[in-house]
Amino acid sequence: MSVDLVGFLGVVLVAYVVPGPDFLVVVRSATEHPAKGRAAALGAQAGLCVHMLAAAAGLSVIAARSPLVYDAIKLLGAAYLVHLGVRAVVAARRSARARTHGRGTGDDPQDGPAPPLSPRGGPEPHRWRAGFTQGFLTNVLNPKAALFFLSVLPQFVDGGGSTARQIFFLGILDVVIGVVYWFALVTVAARLGALLARPTVRHRWELTTGWLFIGIGIGVAATT
Repeated sequence: MSVDLVGFLGVVLVAYVVPGPDFLVVVRSATEHPAKGRAAALGAQAGLCVHMLAAAAGLSVIAARSPLVYDAIKLLGAAYLVHLGVRAVVAARRSARARTHGRGTGDDPQDGPAPPLSPRGGPEPHRWRAGFTQGFLTNVLNPKAALFFLSVLPQFVDGGGSTARQIFFLGILDVVIGVVYWFALVTVAARLGALLARPTVRHRWELTTGWLFIGIGIGVAATT
């Protein structure tokens, strides 16, 4: 098996560094709790595995050649991003109203850092599930991730070998690189947690990321 590893690694690294929906989900989750950030990262990479398997099985070809299927996936992904954004904006406004009425004491999870840990010292299960689900759905409902495996990845495949085998190899390499990158990003983003413990900063962060989600979602829906 002969593939253009240098070129592939360059493209993958650029793709991860350029901020997108996955980047925003991972960073926002990490500022709530490092464990949630790591869960979101693993969820995003799990979604990438779905695209890899679909490409190897030829399902991505069907989706790419069917405007109806592609548009359906795109609109579902856009709707989910808008949903996340609306939730963040509503949470920010709710916490602001609570502070205005004298109830913003810092005990509200929206006002302070992350909710308390479980008795074993690890994150609460619902936090992990929420992060993983958000990362997974954001990625798996992103048709651009599917098209990456369909149009970009094959450029680095050797036509003389097994296409499916090479797609698996490059796809797994992509997933591993992503896990390392996301976990490093989570470590950096988690340091914002102390700053976000301040209610006013948390409020602005929730509003900013919420409107970013909404803007990206509208942008995804508007693209042709």
